Amino acid sequence: MADTPAEKPRQSSKRKPVKRRFGRVRKLPSGRFQVRYQGPDGIDRPAPQTFATKTDAEVWLTRIEAQILDDEWINPDAGKISFGKYATDWIKERPKLRPRTIELYDYLFRKHLKPTFGDKPLSDIKEPHVRQWRKKLLDDGVSEVTLAKAYRLLKAILSTAVDDQVIKRNPCRIKGAGQEKSPERPVLTVAQVYRIVEVIEPRYRALVLLGTFASLRWGELTGLQRRDLHLDAGTVKVERQLIQITGKGLTFTDPKSAAGKRTVAIPDLITDELKTHLRYFAMDGDDGLIFVGPDNGPLRNTNFNRRVWAKALQDADLPQIHFHDLRHTGNTLAASAGASIRELMARMGHSSTRAALIYQHSTDERQREVARKLDELARGALNTSGTQRARPQNKAH
Repeated sequence: MADTPAEKPRQSSKRKPVKRRFGRVRKLPSGRFQVRYQGPDGIDRPAPQTFATKTDAEVWLTRIEAQILDDEWINPDAGKISFGKYATDWIKERPKLRPRTIELYDYLFRKHLKPTFGDKPLSDIKEPHVRQWRKKLLDDGVSEVTLAKAYRLLKAILSTAVDDQVIKRNPCRIKGAGQEKSPERPVLTVAQVYRIVEVIEPRYRALVLLGTFASLRWGELTGLQRRDLHLDAGTVKVERQLIQITGKGLTFTDPKSAAGKRTVAIPDLITDELKTHLRYFAMDGDDGLIFVGPDNGPLRNTNFNRRVWAKALQDADLPQIHFHDLRHTGNTLAASAGASIRELMARMGHSSTRAALIYQHSTDERQREVARKLDELARGALNTSGTQRARPQNKAH
């Protein structure tokens, strides 16, 4: 009788549970599943929510493990810091911000960001919150220009929070919300500029002319010193500006950008007026301010606008335009005189082409001038080559 093979021992049909190499999943009395895992900081953490099935819990754990391995894990405790605290530190930590920029950021934060987001944890700010905030400000009558500035500040702060791995995604995702659509500023004619010059107080005549024909900002004008004006060479040198800063008063600062330090050529038309001004109204000495008030002190924008500028516009029978519109007028005149984009940038003190392009208007007169020159060029080329204009040929019958 053949030997019968020995029977193999029966294996249990019940499998032993496989221990996860990352994280733990356990079933709660409610029937839902809870997850815990150890973060890269060594702290044992629970998932922010429970899961309906064990599979859902394990999928979530797999994603967290992948984030840790890819160095994309966000510490959930980091996002608990309030937006107000983070934004305040963000403004303080920005390198080389101009005083006026710091003042603007502080205002935008205090007036438009803090009331809505100040006490809110960073991780709790979501896209719907940003949309609702923006709509409320628009409904409250905040100008689109101011709102665009506030939105850009909010987006910049939250972009840094993403870089700092405090939050995973920037909720500022409204297309075009940060773009300013400023209304077109008025452009004066040369005759209108001189109407203002004729009626304004004599000590401010040169201020109006230099603001227009050298395209200078208010702070650049009021910061000019005698040594900056070279009438023999027909130039004015911009090296500083004098601006009002809350809590500090009038302060000398650098121009708005590196390109703001520049030398601007001025037309001979205003030279005699500038000489008269230096003789009778400017401070003495090379460091003396060129434009000062009756008390021989620095000019303040608010006082000038209220006491001098408004009256001059009324006497000249002109609408209530801003003093800054003189610079806009000067830029437009320079563009009409044929200044290139680069020449306009240098004259205006800008490092980008965006602002200069505004003044490259295609006026009807300029279009006609281009057409005349094209006509002359084409006629000259035809005459030189002897080429005749093509004439339609009669079709054979």
